Amino acid sequence: MTTPLTLVGRAGEEGDRVLLVTGEIDMSNAAQFGAALDRELAAGTTVTVDLTGVAYLDSAGVAVLFDRAAEHDLRLVAPRLLDRVLRVSGLTEVVKVMIR
Repeated sequence: MTTPLTLVGRAGEEGDRVLLVTGEIDMSNAAQFGAALDRELAAGTTVTVDLTGVAYLDSAGVAVLFDRAAEHDLRLVAPRLLDRVLRVSGLTEVVKVMIR
């Protein structure tokens, strides 16, 4: 069974893209998350991944972000709930993260 996840891409400011994510990201839907992120990366040079509506992020979701961080300009906006997982995983060292 796939965990519910909503992914909405839109244009941001100055030619960048935004991927608004709502729900939970785990191994059941990480490929779906990765595909949506890839579409946004193909459409813009900078992508902000808005995770403020995400209640859970497991290692599969973290891996999706790490896989793309080296070659792309990713920015994350995340709720305080995800702060620890982003720091412990090391994502805060490779992408710009704003905690809200």
